[in-house]
Amino acid sequence: MTITKQSAEVLGLISPDLRERLARDVRKTWPEMSDDQGERGVSQMAAFLVASTLTDEPLTPSLRVDLFWHAFLQRSVPYVAFAKSLGVDYIHHVPDDDESGSDPEAGRAAMEATKAAIRAVGFTIDPEFWPNEGAADCTQCHAGCTDSPVNK
Repeated sequence: MTITKQSAEVLGLISPDLRERLARDVRKTWPEMSDDQGERGVSQMAAFLVASTLTDEPLTPSLRVDLFWHAFLQRSVPYVAFAKSLGVDYIHHVPDDDESGSDPEAGRAAMEATKAAIRAVGFTIDPEFWPNEGAADCTQCHAGCTDSPVNK
């Protein structure tokens, strides 16, 4: 994974201890996750959250990134501190309450827009964590939730 100066600084906002705790939390629902996948998952979640603060458009995480986001949300003190270090009070998690099912085309478009936003702010997309990036056996779909648009 290529890390720019900007992304390295952001990743430094999540301590090694917290990164390990988040990976341990995610491992409860993804038991076969390796330590390397845990580290990369935290990085992809951080990239998603940074991009979320820099656009007014709602972004959507992949299913795997959403696992890490949920783990981070449950650790509210460091989560709020991370958001504040990015210049926002809070990055809200907004589940999709539409129980009729997601439109696959809309889901793909939302995912492509999210990946483009992440790349635009200087992060690299890890194919194992985002659908349609060439990862073998990737069956992730639109996760059904978004960040809240940032009021600027």
